[in-house]
Amino acid sequence: METTVRHGYYTWQEVCEDPRLRDLPFKIELNAYGQIVMSPVRVKHGMFQYAIGRLLDDALPDGQMGVETAIQTTAGTRVTDVAWFSAARARLVEEAFDAPVAPEICIEVLSPGNTQAEMVEKRRLYFEAGAEEVWLCDIDGRMRFFTASGEVTASQRAPAFPERIVL
Repeated sequence: METTVRHGYYTWQEVCEDPRLRDLPFKIELNAYGQIVMSPVRVKHGMFQYAIGRLLDDALPDGQMGVETAIQTTAGTRVTDVAWFSAARARLVEEAFDAPVAPEICIEVLSPGNTQAEMVEKRRLYFEAGAEEVWLCDIDGRMRFFTASGEVTASQRAPAFPERIVL
């Protein structure tokens, strides 16, 4: 299928369906202008994603955990590394290319190239899209937890979640 591109801009569905963009070793997102933004990730990034997802699935078995979850935001489609949806919210978005409402928990695994300003903006966008919590995992596995009011010492949904991920 040939992707229809309007003046170089994509929709998230077009990105998902474009065979030229499959199997890239990059995290792909769309900015507010429909332009593709690609960020390379290291192997350790995927290991942290898996470990966090497994722990999250154990901590909150009544919902749905996902990785590389695309979310519609006011600044384009952003992709969170790990996500947790309540069962009700998961049913609302499961057929979407990019979720029209954010999962309750959005988790970003940081890469050396991520800036603090970028993470502040992603947190703002995820909360604006309906997230209840945003978690950050740094390159050493340390976890930070945020609500719309600011940083908290532990997750409200999964208070026993560890403060550090050990691979």
